[in-house]
Amino acid sequence: MKFLDRHSEMGRLEKLALRQTAGLVALWGRRRVGKTRLLSEWCRRHAGLYTVADQSMETVQRRYFAEAVSEKLPGFNGVEYPDWNSLLRRLSSEARAARWKGPLVLDEFPHWVAASASLPSVMQNWIDREAAADGLLVAIAGSSQRMMQGLVLEASAPLYGRAVEAFALPPIPAGWISEALGLSDPVTTLQAYALWGGIPRYWELAAPFGSALDEAVDALALDPLGPLHTEPDRLLIEETPSALSLRPLLDVIGNGCNRLSEIAGRLGCPATSLSRPLGRLQELGLVVRETPFNEPEKVSKRALYRMGDPFFAFWFRVVAPHRGFLAGASAVARKQLWKQAKPALVSKVWETLCRAAARDLVGEVAGPEGRTHWRPAARWWQGQAPEWDVAIATADGRQGAVGEVKWSERPFDDAALRRLVKVMAMRALPPGLPGAVERFLFVPAVCGKAALVHDGVHVITARQVLACLR
Repeated sequence: MKFLDRHSEMGRLEKLALRQTAGLVALWGRRRVGKTRLLSEWCRRHAGLYTVADQSMETVQRRYFAEAVSEKLPGFNGVEYPDWNSLLRRLSSEARAARWKGPLVLDEFPHWVAASASLPSVMQNWIDREAAADGLLVAIAGSSQRMMQGLVLEASAPLYGRAVEAFALPPIPAGWISEALGLSDPVTTLQAYALWGGIPRYWELAAPFGSALDEAVDALALDPLGPLHTEPDRLLIEETPSALSLRPLLDVIGNGCNRLSEIAGRLGCPATSLSRPLGRLQELGLVVRETPFNEPEKVSKRALYRMGDPFFAFWFRVVAPHRGFLAGASAVARKQLWKQAKPALVSKVWETLCRAAARDLVGEVAGPEGRTHWRPAARWWQGQAPEWDVAIATADGRQGAVGEVKWSERPFDDAALRRLVKVMAMRALPPGLPGAVERFLFVPAVCGKAALVHDGVHVITARQVLACLR
């Protein structure tokens, strides 16, 4: 698949390589998010060397690493290295003789650490001395997000403070999936993103199917032989330490339990015991804690927990509860199960994307003066009162906006838009908004001649939302 996006992340890496900055780079992110592709592309552009760890014995790992280094420094594999210290010191010596400054990438670094607990301390001394003196740029990366963060961000860790760059690689924004899958219709693009999310490996698998989304989801995820049929379990097991114990929480949240008390009740445990496992799921990007607009995030008692990854939301709603059925069902029956769940799944993701794009879209309407001062958008709800899907205000509280999000595969005509605008006009605004409030109606598509402003309400389509998310 074509290398897409990653302008910000590549820019940070490029700056280091172009300036020949010596030091350590640390990068982490969930599996399949594109770390290998980003780092490989970076190495290709700057004559670097990409290596990856195996889950093997320490001696075998060093041998494999020496083999990889010999591609850049011939003869490096001609010696059996007794420890990492001797290997790294020879590496910097050979690199100095060859006038090679890197970048040197050590991917899946946690596998090396698991086999040799002293390696971070050895790396610290090497980074501080030989690598620094020889001007080497070294990058470590890993899918075990907790371990990678611990290695470079915890004050007690040997590599703490050594990284000249340290960041997590997030999923690719929704606006890029149309290019990856060759889609031209915004509604189809939204449906595809609601299934695959921003994970490039899923896009790569889905690309041969093009716009045939139902065929793709059956072949890749619903069919028991599909490569993604057991994907969440694999991802949880491969975390270090394993996150498989968090699976029950995902089952409960994925099937509609969103309040902490409901989750605890379904699992039969005290709510106070869930803060740590829920926190880890949030670290992994699999669960999002959502608080109402204008409420303090940390102390809100009305917080809800929802799936933070579209593919996981689909899998725990469609695949997990029906594994037995899917094992013996025909392709037609499997796809019917997906089609029943699709509208609700797509609608939720569409809401999330509208909130993500709201700051830019509202800023365009409000004018350039306030464009950069809008806070992130949130949802607002309270008891039985009608909720607002989008609520947003400026940092100084002088301007605000609200929005209603509607989903349909069919375009909305003028009559339908007028009805929705009329309902919006009768709804009370969320507390905390200023007197002057802009109103927005988000719909996937409108009929050809439908007006994009109705009684002062701005109609926003999927094409505009996706354009913001690039």
